[in-house]
Amino acid sequence: MRITEAARQLGTTPRMLRYREALGLLPRSRSEHTAQRQYDDRDLAAVQLALDLERRYDVTPAALAFALRALAEPSVAADIRNLGYRTGRLTAPPTQAQIDRDRALRWLGRSGVLPPRPR
Repeated sequence: MRITEAARQLGTTPRMLRYREALGLLPRSRSEHTAQRQYDDRDLAAVQLALDLERRYDVTPAALAFALRALAEPSVAADIRNLGYRTGRLTAPPTQAQIDRDRALRWLGRSGVLPPRPR
């Protein structure tokens, strides 16, 4: 279907559909030999999910597109995780030494945590 019909079904505008497509919130167009994109059920489902997520989490289409980028690009995810640690919104992951210590305690059958060793 054409963009005006797709927009009408989704309760949005053709301009917003084009904007979402530019942000990468639509599956890639499979029809490269026509000038106008044809929207199918897969496209409509992706846009509807994006609209639902934007409403549920009160985010903009651009913020949602950035979240997708962070999930798809490990370097972006690492930078965001670093920011989360620095702002205190995320706790630092356990070190390898802490993981090994917890594993050893489990092997020994101890469920309690040992006091930290003096430095």
